[in-house]
Amino acid sequence: MTTPLVRRARVALGCAVAAGAVLAMAAPASAHVTIDPREVPGGGYATVNVKVPNERDDASTVAVELHLDPEHPLASVQPQAVPGWEVEVETAELDEPLEVHGSQVTEAPSKIIWTGGEISPGTFQQFPLSVGRLPADVDQLVLKAIQTYDSDEVVRWIDEPTDDAEYPAATLTLTASADDGHGHGGDDAAEGAAAPEADGDGTAAASGVTAESSASDTTARVLGGLGLAAGVAGAVVAFLALRRPGAGS
Repeated sequence: MTTPLVRRARVALGCAVAAGAVLAMAAPASAHVTIDPREVPGGGYATVNVKVPNERDDASTVAVELHLDPEHPLASVQPQAVPGWEVEVETAELDEPLEVHGSQVTEAPSKIIWTGGEISPGTFQQFPLSVGRLPADVDQLVLKAIQTYDSDEVVRWIDEPTDDAEYPAATLTLTASADDGHGHGGDDAAEGAAAPEADGDGTAAASGVTAESSASDTTARVLGGLGLAAGVAGAVVAFLALRRPGAGS
């Protein structure tokens, strides 16, 4: 016969394991290839970062491909140099020319490839891009990415960006412009790459770890750790309860 104490111990153990599983799953949820910032005004130019985390404990990321949204081509995509990495921008012919400052553009960047560097386990890398002119008539761009490890594993971040997608593509949300339709940077940015904004000590945020993205990773890791701790604590409580005199059947 099972005593009430044993039943309570089993319930405690089950709840602890369930809580640990839920919290632990929060860690990988933020470990996708993403665009930072995730939201910029449409209609103009912006500087964004392609944020690539390493999700493997035994391999390093050695190549990253970013495929631009073919439905909404951009006339200008200029990568910022990243120490240790080589970058190549591929272009493709457009079905319909883009008009840029009165001229017809018949081809546009379609893919950016970074190689030669290394993203070690437990770290991430940001690849800054100046992009434009961003469309003003859509609410987001879908940017598919391919991540290659030195173990020859290839992870394709190309799924539809839904909440339950296992390998969602990155997205850049476009908001209504606040400055007469030109968006961030306006016409001045058309003459060259938009410079990364500097933080308080003069360091360009685009070339390093931003506070927002770092906080997101830290939160995910803390939740994962709390989940594991909850599971262990629950197991210890249940074990001690079962060892008490009279706890047997």
